[in-house]
Amino acid sequence: MSSENSSADDDVRQVWDIVVVGAGPAGASAAYAAAVAGRRVLLLEKAELPRYKTCGGGIIGPSRDALPPGFELPLQDRVHAVTFSHNGRFTRTRRSKQMLFGLVNRPEFDQQLVEQAQKAGAELRTGVTVSRVEQHGPAVPDRRTVAVVLQSGETVLAHAVVGADGSASRIGAHVGVKLEQVDLGLELEIPVAETVAEDWKGRVLIDWGPIPGSYGWVFPKGDTLTVGVISARGEGAVTKRYLEDFVGRLGLAGFEPSISSGHLTRCRADDSPLSRGRVLVCGDAAGLLEPWTREGISFALRSGRLAGEWAVRIVEAHDAVDTRRQALNYAFAIKAGLGVEMAVGKRLLTVFERRPGLFHAAVTGFRPAWKAFMDITRGATSLGEIVRGHPLAQRALTALDRRSTPGGEVSS
Repeated sequence: MSSENSSADDDVRQVWDIVVVGAGPAGASAAYAAAVAGRRVLLLEKAELPRYKTCGGGIIGPSRDALPPGFELPLQDRVHAVTFSHNGRFTRTRRSKQMLFGLVNRPEFDQQLVEQAQKAGAELRTGVTVSRVEQHGPAVPDRRTVAVVLQSGETVLAHAVVGADGSASRIGAHVGVKLEQVDLGLELEIPVAETVAEDWKGRVLIDWGPIPGSYGWVFPKGDTLTVGVISARGEGAVTKRYLEDFVGRLGLAGFEPSISSGHLTRCRADDSPLSRGRVLVCGDAAGLLEPWTREGISFALRSGRLAGEWAVRIVEAHDAVDTRRQALNYAFAIKAGLGVEMAVGKRLLTVFERRPGLFHAAVTGFRPAWKAFMDITRGATSLGEIVRGHPLAQRALTALDRRSTPGGEVSS
């Protein structure tokens, strides 16, 4: 009886169970997970959908496995071959009989994810910018409620909030997210001639770049190639030159890009919080992505789903102690899975920054390294599982750690 009265009160005051801020892969996944659990969910997005995002659009196995049941991927291409090069040299192509991963256009992919959340019962509002969230003060009616204040001045109330509003997150700032590694990604969408498109069909290029920790990529999507590079922030002019040289080397300088964009990716510090009170963060808003490759879609989908599930538990929490326990359990779930992968990725990036030639030689000439690449992209294993489960991989990474420290550096 008391729960019915509480529900009636909520209806009068328009209190949502869960408000999710940001309708990218993380937010849409959180909204879907919470709505499937039968909760009243409001999904807020500042842009109008569909909208473009700077992103290669590679859907690896862990991303595919985290999608809602029955989700039909809008694949533009299926990748069976990878060409590797080291700053344009030592080019070698490796092939796989099975599909390694798929390629999507983000506007379509994100739109479909949002539609899945809506079908599950979530309500979507676009063109809405969130200024801040408040958990205390006159806008908050009680300790079980969070106020989401919009730029328009409107206040939306909820029993739990999930922040999935990207790498410059307002909700992340409220939670106190600390970001450690910041990288600049530059990307072009280049429409190409049919003969050029045919040459790239089913094959991607990964080029280990000239700036420490950098690399470039070519992802084919029908009659368009997504061409990009990424490196540490602070090297903007050099990164731009790398992209220009990369495009020139590929023989694509004569084609006019339809889109030219840039984006900062941000990785969380190890001790960065993932919650504050009844507010959780996930995806880019939490700084969750793989530090070496800067792959973020699988991290967004997986952390979003967990955030949605734990937001439901926070809504159902009996008191402040139970709320805190559920928030800590969410952080534990993230760290036990994605956190382990990030820790390994960070170690690999440190080695890669100093010895890119070693990575190139391994993946192009050492069968176990190529098999590990295939298994990770297909979702058969993860970086964390490889290092945990294979003593040889553990020993190799430890040896590389030692040899890549400034005191023990070996040139590549």
